Amino acid sequence: MLKRLVQASFIILGGTLGSFLIPDLLQLINLDHLTLINNPYVTAILGAILFYVLTFWAVDYIIEFVKWLEDRIVNAPLTDILSGSLGLVLGLIVAFLMGIPLNSIEIPIINTVAPIFLTILLGYLGFQVGFKKRDELTGLFMLNKNKKKDTEIEETGIKRQSYKILDTSVIIDGRIADICQTGFLDGVIIIPHFVLEELQHIADSSDTLKRTKGRRGLDILNRIQKDIPVDVEITERDFEDIQEVDSKLVKLAKEMNGIVVTNDFNLNKVCEFQNVRVLNINDLANAVKPVVIPGEEMQVLVIKDGKEQKQGIAYLDDGTMIVVEEGRDYIGKQIEVIVTSVLQTSAGRMIFAKPKMIEKAL
Repeated sequence: MLKRLVQASFIILGGTLGSFLIPDLLQLINLDHLTLINNPYVTAILGAILFYVLTFWAVDYIIEFVKWLEDRIVNAPLTDILSGSLGLVLGLIVAFLMGIPLNSIEIPIINTVAPIFLTILLGYLGFQVGFKKRDELTGLFMLNKNKKKDTEIEETGIKRQSYKILDTSVIIDGRIADICQTGFLDGVIIIPHFVLEELQHIADSSDTLKRTKGRRGLDILNRIQKDIPVDVEITERDFEDIQEVDSKLVKLAKEMNGIVVTNDFNLNKVCEFQNVRVLNINDLANAVKPVVIPGEEMQVLVIKDGKEQKQGIAYLDDGTMIVVEEGRDYIGKQIEVIVTSVLQTSAGRMIFAKPKMIEKAL
């Protein structure tokens, strides 16, 4: 079908050019007295035949070019196409306005070649400016959209919908599904397409551990989308000039005025540095752990020795590590301990304690 379309286009183009150019060509070679050949219908047919013969050589190259262009357009993000098209239209409008005074000049080169040159040049520049400034244009539209939403919120009193953008680590972790299930995470859950691609690469890895993590992440996404009553959107927005997924997440959060959800400590710090709101699942897990204060007593099972001499290690049900001083002799035993101090960080919580019988002896 595409081949026939190209051939038909060549025939129409050849007929048009033949009717306009062949008479001038005949006049140039002193054959304009041949009325049969100089007939406009005959010249159009000759031009169509000439271009049809030309298609036997050029049609394959043109089809390959059209398919390549089609693939590029289909795979390009919609925002890139719209911004580039907007710039192209503006460039052509400027070229048209600038060409109007040039057409009134009676110098042949200026009134014919200059408008064509301006159209090509300004059209190209307009497309490039629109394409490369797509992020600023998107940010401008998002800003206007957010302002409109804020106005509607002030008038109606309706709470503004927030966007929660998930990163790869928090999806693989899996706890995000349980948090969504409980309803503590409101708003719209945003899954960037570049995060899906990273998960797919991890799931296709030759390393068994990475492959397992990737497939677990994809299962978690399917659970969130199908089994949990939350709004989930997959955004095709991408930033081809940025390689790192974390940097793309930060930029996407800025554009959407969203919140990054992660358990990556380094991404957490980058978001805070760039004034992007972030929710760290580890901080949430630490916040809901039972409060333990110095002097409190608890029952623990010492399971192994610690790094320092005579230390024993125990764990609470939520995974919190308890360092028991002088606890090495109680490995494998259930003992009562007294909390001496608590160390709290974004990476987790650590409790220091001493056996109660030693504390009593002192």
